[in-house]
Order: sequence, then structure tokens, then C-alpha cells
Amino acid sequence: MLAGRHLFYMSSTPCERPGWRPGFAALALIGCLWLAGCATAPTPARTIERWGRVEITLASRQSYANPLQDQQLTATFTAPSGRQFTVDGFWDGGTTWRVRFMPDELGQWTWRTASGDSGLNARQGRFACVPASGQDRFSRHGPVRVSANRRHLEHADGTPFFWLADTCWNGALLATPEEWSFYLRERARQQFTAVQWVATQWRAAPEGDLLKRRAFTGLEQIAVHPEFFQQLDAKADALNRAGLLNVPVLLWAIGGGSNPKVNPGFALPEDQAVKLARYMVARWQGNHVVWFLPGDGDYRREQAERWKRIGRAVFSGGLHAPVSLHPGGMHWNWNEFKDEAWLDLIGYQSGHGDDDRALQWINTGPPATDWRKEPPRPFINLEPPYENHIAYQSKQPHDAHSVRRATYWSLLNAPTAGVSYGGHGVWGWDDGTKPPTDHKNSGTPLPWREALLMPGAEQMAHLAGLFTTLPFHTLRPAPELLVKQPGAASPRQWIAASRSEDGRWIVAYTPVQQAIEIRQRDLPHGFQMQWFNPRDGKRVAVIGVVNGDNLLLTPPGEGDWVLLVAGKQS
Repeated sequence: MLAGRHLFYMSSTPCERPGWRPGFAALALIGCLWLAGCATAPTPARTIERWGRVEITLASRQSYANPLQDQQLTATFTAPSGRQFTVDGFWDGGTTWRVRFMPDELGQWTWRTASGDSGLNARQGRFACVPASGQDRFSRHGPVRVSANRRHLEHADGTPFFWLADTCWNGALLATPEEWSFYLRERARQQFTAVQWVATQWRAAPEGDLLKRRAFTGLEQIAVHPEFFQQLDAKADALNRAGLLNVPVLLWAIGGGSNPKVNPGFALPEDQAVKLARYMVARWQGNHVVWFLPGDGDYRREQAERWKRIGRAVFSGGLHAPVSLHPGGMHWNWNEFKDEAWLDLIGYQSGHGDDDRALQWINTGPPATDWRKEPPRPFINLEPPYENHIAYQSKQPHDAHSVRRATYWSLLNAPTAGVSYGGHGVWGWDDGTKPPTDHKNSGTPLPWREALLMPGAEQMAHLAGLFTTLPFHTLRPAPELLVKQPGAASPRQWIAASRSEDGRWIVAYTPVQQAIEIRQRDLPHGFQMQWFNPRDGKRVAVIGVVNGDNLLLTPPGEGDWVLLVAGKQS
């Protein structure tokens, strides 16, 4: 399955390392060939597919008491065009160090390392980058980046990428390989395109991974544990093979909970937070990723400066996948971070409230207004209410309708880029016997396997199927289309409306059965209309009533509906 996607090198002079035994060298070479998918080849692979991963394996001259603190490794890759990229390497246990990199240009590449350790320094090599042969979305279209107009995400070849992320914070930490494979199959079937997961111990998994291993120990001078990250490597690779984007949280940052010191983004000094984050970036920069630098923290006011400094230090080189902040519920940090060049996405959390204030915040608060400000960035709701999670105000579980309402509103309140979903039971990787760790007020969830199949989760496939058949990346909020906005009197009746930049498409969502009134002059030429049912994905003909210069359009049944208007192509 990995043939041609990964290229593995040993040090160019492995026998110089003290204690090196020829038998071990032979075994290492065989292992590298097997990992590259070329076990029968007599020599190491010398090609790597475009947008695959190069992996260079080196041996340090000596062992270090704390390699994260005591030594550094970088590698500079030179493309056929002469472009150069310098990336961090990382320690992977014992005297083993690795560099991972994703080439984006066909032809002959070269690389050269730099380090204070003579076993790691001035190593060099070359490889040929050839066209990708896989059929997954990343092989066909390349890694994800921010579009040129900075309103949505796209692949390297310009194909728009629709963000539909699952919130699976504990999954990569606590799942067995078999469980992870099952999870990925289900989410791929439901047309998710990304998975948000936590990459260290944190408040909901304070003991670390399934085997109670921790990513790091210490505070003032941390030490990383490679065996913890090695099992996450396998999870990250499996995600990409399933056609799903990795979205790891590098530094969970909330200061609340029973033990906030377990959260690295809150507890670690800035210099140690930077070292830990850069270590993880080095490990997964060869994967298809979007980075969440911190998770669930408050990055406003005095904390903003701390996170600006950390962000600049971690992503100072300019070569990185898109970066976002995952903030606390209904926090907004646009003003603080709008000029930070390393921050590519404006992520927000509408959270798990269900009173009028929480609902109104999505449609009339900053997510719906600040997108017009400069400089532009994609806006994505990274944490709408989790399905079956106890709501903050009503104390009732959020049902599928509550989830749909928040996700469709979030897709239409700003230029459409995508949205995330969360299922109670899945995010905590729970067994269904008690609330998730340190979240006693969220309610006892279903076991994660059952929670995967909750109605709202299954209905995400309809949402994805709808938006990916439209030029979603051209949709812009168009509240002026509505003659009346019932949501002005009741936030629960808010109608969200968008129109494509060329005027051909109109998409409007009503959370309840109520009339949508549109001026006839605003409809595209030669228009056709349909109702889309977000519960089952079916489409129904529209019957409109002329009301003077307007059209009055009433959904054909109870519940929420999406109005689709398509004009003729000129």
C-alpha cells in the first residue's frame, strides 16, 4: 500500500558509528526496504512520489541524556527548480534521528543535514520525485493549503477542499489499531474529510495513551518519549490512507478543569512549549495535516502575546501546513491575531450552549461579521454542539436537529469553507459507563462504536454530498436576499442565506418549517429551485406563491430545510 510513497535512507556512513555491527546494518537495511514497500529490491528505493513522504534515518555519534534539549538536527532540501526548504529533524529513541519531508516538485532533489553531532551533520543524498499513482484525494490533488483569495481551503492543484472534520480528541491516543481502522472506515463512509485529535496527554486523557505512556515528562526541562509518538505515527498514516486530513492539537491550553497542569499549552514555559510543538511538527510535517497550535485556551488580552510568540517560534520558517487556533467556547480572537502571518485559519467554537444568546452568536456575532475585514482568512466553526452532549442551559442532550442547525448556520454565516462535527462518546473514546474524564457535566455518552452511528453523524454525509456538488467555495453570505428575517425576533428561526459570487446559486437554510420570501429580481436567470432535506438527503420540488414582487417559498414538511436555487450558465 505504501509502495512508492515513502523513501527511507540510513546514514551515508553508518559504519563510522562506534559499536556498529554489520549484522545490525543488514537488518536495518532490510527493515527500510520493507517499509518502503520494496522488500524484494536489491537496493534502497531511489524514487518518491510527489506529495508522498521522504524519510531520512540517521544515527547520532553519541547518546544524549535529553536529546530534545541537548541536540538539534535540520535538513535542507533543494528542489529541481532550485527552491530550498529547511526543516527540523527529530530524535526517535536511542541514537536514532529522522527527517521527514513532502516533496512537491517532479524531478531530482538533493538534501543535506546540519547538526552539532558529527554523526548527524553534513549527511547528504538525492532522490527522484515522480508522479503520484494513488487514488486517494491527497495522491490525486496534493496537500491542503489556503486558497489564493484566502476564503477557503484547497489542494495543491487548486481543487477546493471541503472541511468536514470529526472531533475525535482522544481517539488516536486510546484506540487500538483495529479500533482505529474501524473508526476510519465509518467516518470515511459518512464523507468526513478530516479528523481533529489531541497529540499529548491532556485533561481528558491525563495518563496519556492506551498503555498509559505520556508524550513528555517534566516542566522546566521536558523530556519527550518517542514510543508515545511512534504509535501516533501509525494513526496519522492510517488517517491519510483513508483520505482524511490529520488535524492534531499540539498544545492543549485550557487553564480550567481538575488538573490544568496536565495541559502542555497551559503548564509549560514558553520555551518548552515551543520545543514540544516543533518536535511534533517535525514528526508529522511529511503527512497531510492542518495544525491546531493550542486547544481550548483563552488567547485573548494578555494571553494573546504569549501565543503570538509561541506561534512565531514554531512556524517561523514559512514552510508549514495551514495553522489555526482552537479557542474556548464563544471566544473570539480575530483582533489579536489578524496580523500574524503564521495563522492561516480563523477557527472558533460556538460551543455547547442552547439559549438564545448562544444561537444568536453564530449568526449575528463576530463569526458572521468579521469575515469582511482585512486581511481575509477562512472562518470555520471547529466545535459546534456535540451530539448527545448535555446543553449548558437547558440541561438536555443536543439532538441531531441541534447539531444540524449549528452546522448549516456555520457554513452560511461567512464564506463557505467547512465545519466540524462532534459526537459525545466519540470525542472521549468512551465505553458508555460514565461521563468522559474531567467532564462530569456533559452526561454519560453512548459507547464510542454506537456513538459513531448517531443520527446527526450519519446526516453529515448528506451535508457533504450537498455542498461538494455545489461551487461551495464561491458562496458568500447574502442576507439582503431575504425580504423578512424571522430570526430577528427569535434566534431559533434564523434563516441563513448565501449566494455564489457569479450569482448563479442561492443556498438558504431554515431551521424550522417557515416561509422564505425572496425578491424575484434577485433570482438568477432561468432559475430552477429544489428543497433539500438535511435529514435524509432527498430533494423535493418547490411550489412558490407570488406575493407582489416577491416569491413566498414554504418547505413541504416539518423540520429544517435547505432551499437551493440554480440559474442557467451564461
